[in-house]
Amino acid sequence: MAIWVCSVCGWEYNEDEGLPDDGFDPGTKFEALPDDFECPVCGAGKEDFNKQ
Repeated sequence: MAIWVCSVCGWEYNEDEGLPDDGFDPGTKFEALPDDFECPVCGAGKEDFNKQ
């Protein structure tokens, strides 16, 4: 599993942890998140994330 980092604010999406409170179970790959997914901290789009 990978960690994806928002290039705008540094928030990390950890695929192992997912975002259960937002409906994304642990193990949810970043690619499986909806195209309109936004960073929960700064609102940046998926295109602003980089795989760590």
